[in-house]
Amino acid sequence: MQKILIVDDEQPIRTLLDYNLKQSNFETIMAADGEQAVEKVENENPDLILLDLMLPKMDGIEVCKILRQRNINTPIIMLTAKGEETDKVLGLEIGADDYMTKPFSPREVIARVKAVLRRSGERTGIDEEEGQALRTGSLTVHPEQYEAYLNDEALEFTPKEFELLVYFMQNKNRVLTRDQLLSAVWNYDFAGDTRIVDVHVSHLREKIEENTRKPIFIKTVRGIGYKFEEQKLK
Repeated sequence: MQKILIVDDEQPIRTLLDYNLKQSNFETIMAADGEQAVEKVENENPDLILLDLMLPKMDGIEVCKILRQRNINTPIIMLTAKGEETDKVLGLEIGADDYMTKPFSPREVIARVKAVLRRSGERTGIDEEEGQALRTGSLTVHPEQYEAYLNDEALEFTPKEFELLVYFMQNKNRVLTRDQLLSAVWNYDFAGDTRIVDVHVSHLREKIEENTRKPIFIKTVRGIGYKFEEQKLK
């Protein structure tokens, strides 16, 4: 039984999520503030975290930062009562895998939880035949080992960044729309919110491109999406 950590300072929301997750055969643990959340993650090792953005003692952004800094890559779905684009993007930028804006239906939460867990369990969504090292130029990725190297130096990615990089490298020289990337990497419909793709592409460029303004790997195809270009080894 997979374990979900519910982090929210509002008791009614914790109760609602707890009931519906248990009805869907998940085990649940709960925290009412940010400090409890970090402690629960370290002691309970949950499979996924539902993390409210606005929390006492330590907000959800800080919790997410701390977990990622400690190399705890547990999938995180950020919950926010705000609908502004900046809040959603901020959550993704500090390592959240997904976000949901309150109010939300329990059915939607369960669907998102299952989708994120499924993708997390698949790691990079590839089978054994495709698990061999992927190489282009000075960039090498080992999907099964969850490792990537640029000029023989190890790179660090969030789980979703790594999965996106693997998908790009499996589809080199192909123009991919943002909707295609959403479907392939996030595995469900974000209702046209392709900003999540742009944020993760920006993060990838910061880590693999020598000059993010003149990328050689991930090229923008104006009005369509992106293309990951094959590079020759120098």
